Order: sequence, then structure tokens, then C-alpha cells
Amino acid sequence: MKIVAIIGSPHGMAGNTGRLLEEVLTGVEQGGGEIEVISIPEMRVEPCKSCDICHNTGSCPTDDNFEMIKCKLLACDGFILASPNYIHSVTAQMKALFDRSVGIIHLVELEGKYGAVVETSGSGDDEAVVRYMERFINTVGAQSAGGIGSGMAGFRTFPEEATLFAKANELGRELCLSVQEKRHFPEQDAYRNAFKARMQSLVEYRKNEWVYESKYWETRSQ
Repeated sequence: MKIVAIIGSPHGMAGNTGRLLEEVLTGVEQGGGEIEVISIPEMRVEPCKSCDICHNTGSCPTDDNFEMIKCKLLACDGFILASPNYIHSVTAQMKALFDRSVGIIHLVELEGKYGAVVETSGSGDDEAVVRYMERFINTVGAQSAGGIGSGMAGFRTFPEEATLFAKANELGRELCLSVQEKRHFPEQDAYRNAFKARMQSLVEYRKNEWVYESKYWETRSQ
């Protein structure tokens, strides 16, 4: 069972988000998961240029690390998105990855996989960013096994740390159980199903321009 953890913090695993992610990954290990950590700031993920080439060919022409990350997401069983709260959203590094994932989104290509979310902040408003990342998980077709967020008490320390870390461990184990048991989260169905239908309709409308995606949906519906 392969779990890919993607962290968008400029500090990588050395900061607050990395510290909370470590506890989630401990739970993943306890649940039998094989972990690979991808630190976006240590790689090169450029902003989306909106060239539309990926819709026609299936791959992005930008010469950076995005296609490698995409392949790892397509090959994994589950994934974790981890980002600090930067002005009520994820970091620019994580947002670039989200924007570049438009091809995955059009094909809801991670359907059948499971995701989880880790977030930290300087002063709160954690829930909104956790929910934003969970919505991205649903947007790419996957189901969210849950998320955890917290403000910090100091460098790599948190309020009520023992309780928080226990919840983080549990989240990692729950992600593994979701994969192993093929769990279903019916409360996510309405959004996921509506979004999938919307993407299929959109690609059909643009089928003469988005050749790769059109053929993908044709094959999938057969």
C-alpha cells in the first residue's frame, strides 16, 4: 500500500506543517503503509500557463517536476496534502500543484483513491483551509479520509500537543484502513458525482480541441 505525502511548506519537513505531518505518517506506518514524501519547494513546479496542451496530449509540456509528481499520484493508493495556512489558503507552492492538475481534474483521474489533509497556522482559521484541500481531493475524484489542522504554540510545537498528535496518528491509520477496506464516504458523493458529470460534459463540449481527454472519456464509458 503506497501512500504519497505532498508537502507545500517552504520549510519542507523542517517546519510546523512537517512536524504535524510526521505524526500522521507515524500512523500510516502503523497502518502498514509505504511512505514517499514529496516536498514541492525542493522541486520545481511552475504555475499553469493555460496553454491547454495537456487536454489534447495528456501531458504538460512545461519542463519541470509536475509530470513526475502526477505519475506518483496516479500510481499510489492514497495521498496526503500538507500545507500551512497562507492568507486563508494553501501556499503558492501547493496552489501551483493544484492548478497544474487540471488534466487530472478534467478526467477525475484519482477516482478510487483516498486522501487526507494536514494544515497548520500561525493564529487559527484552520478549518477553512482543511476543507479547501479536502475539496481538492474530491475534485480529482478521490475520497477524503479526513483532515487535521492546528495553530502553533511555538516552533514545531502546538497547543494540547499530546491530544493533537494522537488525532494525527489516528488520521494516518484511518487513511490506510480506508484504502484496505475500500471505505465509502457517502456524504462526499453529491459533490463528487456532480463534479464528475460536469467534467465529462465539459470535455464532450470541447472534444474537437481536447482530443486526449475526449478519447479518455469515450473509452471509460464503454
